[in-house]
Order: sequence, then C-alpha cells, then structure tokens
Amino acid sequence: MSSFEGHMAGWLYPQSAAPLADRPEAAAADRTAEQASDRQIAALVEQYAQPLYRVAFSVVRNAAEAEDAVQETFLRVLKNRGKLHELRDARVWLIRITWNVVLDRKRRSKARPETDDIADFARTLPCGDIGSEAATIASAEYRRILTLIDRLPAKEREALLLSAVEELTTAEIAAVLATSESSVRSRLYRARLQMARLLEDAVSAPPCTVQAARSGGPR
Repeated sequence: MSSFEGHMAGWLYPQSAAPLADRPEAAAADRTAEQASDRQIAALVEQYAQPLYRVAFSVVRNAAEAEDAVQETFLRVLKNRGKLHELRDARVWLIRITWNVVLDRKRRSKARPETDDIADFARTLPCGDIGSEAATIASAEYRRILTLIDRLPAKEREALLLSAVEELTTAEIAAVLATSESSVRSRLYRARLQMARLLEDAVSAPPCTVQAARSGGPR
C-alpha cells in the first residue's frame, strides 16, 4: 500500500467507527454488515485511490486538491455504503463520482491553482521501476501534454482526459459524462485531430513561443 493509500485508509476508518445499537441481535447483524462494507471499501481504496488521484489531478493540477477530491469521493461512498452490493462496475462508478467532485470544485473557483513541483506530476504517472531521470522526463512530457489538452474545447478536453489518463473505453466515458457513445466517439475524433495540430505547432514553434503558450494558454 502506498503512503497515499495508507493516508486514505487512516482517514476512512475513524469515520466508520460508530457505536452499535444496544440490541444483541440487531447489533450483531449491524456489525456483520458494517464489517463486510468496511472490507469492500478498504479494497476499493487500495485498488482505486491512485487511479482516482490521477483523474482528479488531470483536472485540478494541484496535489492537495486532488487528494481532497479523492477523500470526498470515498466520503460519498461511505454515505452510500448500503448500495455497494448493487455495484456492477466500481471503477466507472468511482471515476464518475471523482469527476463530478472536481468539476464542482472548478465551478466554485474561477482560478485553478497549478503547481510547478515536478514530484506532483510524477505521482500521476503509472507505477513502475524507472529511474529518477526517466521519471522526471516522463513527468515533464506528461505536463506538456496536459497543457496542450487544456487548450481544447471543454467537451473534447473532458473526453480525451478520460481516455488518455485512465484509458476508459467509449462506453465507460459515456457513462462518466452521461452522454451517448456516438457523442464520445465524435468528441474523441475532434480532440485527436486538434491535438495533432497542437503538437505539430509546438514542435515547429520557437522555444520562447512554446514557453509563452505553456504559461499563458487558456485554462
């Protein structure tokens, strides 16, 4: 378990330690159900905390806010723990909750703070045995791509982020965005065309022009 997942677990369990009713049979049933849901939530945290962090960070670009969004996601899971047995696709369900959380946060704040700490970008990358230099290069490249994605129209940007960050299928993206698969396919097609042009422009532009675009482009 990573330190972030451990932090999540430490945050969750005190929330679920509520006193049981003073009725032996009811208390035993409540305890059994609560223990079962605790185990299920713990498994969800271990499996999905980092992917949800990547989704949140791809939108808010701030480590603390991304962690807060993941915590809020699992707080909502706790509030709906009685419905966990009905889940068909936990991954899509959790991503949709996180997505709505970060979009709500963006709407409440006109300015989206961004961080220049390369370690924050490294945390959004898949885990693997890569050296620090390779990780730094990968993080910088990831940041460059995210900066270009920021320049896409909102609908295209949202579809591409979900496709690129967590590699969701068309059907899964449609479920997260509450739209049709054909609409998602159209958005992804337009997004990829525009990204190809942006990447070509970035390669051909002088360094000072690229830097200016990174620091002053649309957010």
